[in-house]
Amino acid sequence: MELLSTSLFMIFQIIIDPKDIIIVEGILVLEDERLRELLDIKVYVDTDADIRILRRLIRDINERGRTVDSVVSQYLDVVRPMHMQFTEPTKRYADIIVPEGGQNKVAIDILVTKIKDIIK
Repeated sequence: MELLSTSLFMIFQIIIDPKDIIIVEGILVLEDERLRELLDIKVYVDTDADIRILRRLIRDINERGRTVDSVVSQYLDVVRPMHMQFTEPTKRYADIIVPEGGQNKVAIDILVTKIKDIIK
């Protein structure tokens, strides 16, 4: 792994040998045009805001020892505005938008079919 450094943040670069399928995931993957151009299928997994905040509450309270007030405050002051500014707009670059993520069996079947077609 090669470590690249900039004045604002650190970037890790991992060299991956060519494979039939490489899955790249992350909330800002579709933001970078250079990366989008390399992707055969661009998928945006869309989860309702109420589900996102509940997951965050449970995780931050149980795993990070935070209070309800601190989680809600951070969500309203930072997380939600940043999501609306940076993450939500990347939907427009997706080939497929999957509502409800892993619970959407039709979308999963479509993706599995497309991936099988690519690796034939």
